Amino acid sequence: MAGVSSESLKAALQELEAKLPTASLSLAEELFGVLGLLDSNAGLRRALTDPARDSKEKAELFGRLLEGKVSADARDIVTSLAASRWASARDIGDALETLAATTAVAVAENKGQGVDGLEGLESDLFAFNRIVGSDHDLQRALVEPQASDEAKTALALQLVPSAGPAAQLLIRQAVTAPRGIKPTALVERFVQLVAKRQQRWIAEVSVTRPLTSEQATRLQAGLDRLYGRGLKMNVNVDPRLVGGVRVMVGDEVVDASVISRLAELRRSLTV
Repeated sequence: MAGVSSESLKAALQELEAKLPTASLSLAEELFGVLGLLDSNAGLRRALTDPARDSKEKAELFGRLLEGKVSADARDIVTSLAASRWASARDIGDALETLAATTAVAVAENKGQGVDGLEGLESDLFAFNRIVGSDHDLQRALVEPQASDEAKTALALQLVPSAGPAAQLLIRQAVTAPRGIKPTALVERFVQLVAKRQQRWIAEVSVTRPLTSEQATRLQAGLDRLYGRGLKMNVNVDPRLVGGVRVMVGDEVVDASVISRLAELRRSLTV
């Protein structure tokens, strides 16, 4: 996904973030359900991605279809997607899949007290892929056209009986609606979303010289207050910074290094 679709997905993920602290797995299930509706209706996909249609008109169209069938949160998320611009009909479905899976990942994060919940989910998904990836009979069984969704789900969950609720939902989605790829490939995509979420809990710190234990303690406390959660801090000594400190948490960078300030000065002189 690139271009206008990528920008629309980025905006949708930012909007979703506000709902995630209180989200439940039922929201993820609703979004996956709407994805199934979208995937089964080519006419609807074309209508929602028609550049000639007004954004408000597309949102209202999807909203009417979902009226009384999903929660207010799910309806808000989906109608916002419908109002966005998409380069292809496939892209809006891919975006909805990402939002649904991200919701499930965030629920595991919230229930497991942060990074522990994410590591547990990642372990469950890895376990499923490891078992299926080493058994060709299982791979065939999970994509057998004649097998029902219930049968595929039952088989898949038997392979990882200790998997948590979020992992069970994502695995069920992968075996019942892989959307043109192998179930294990879709699970791997979900693992990547977990890994991306984990980065929110890791502070990559670059400094010009090793920190004392007191400095490290103060920096840890300051970062925890700044981000509102207990971060894992990885410290790297980088003499190229000249002075100061550079912190990266996920996609966010806090840069107070001398080299950064010099770069800003150079940019101001060229304007």
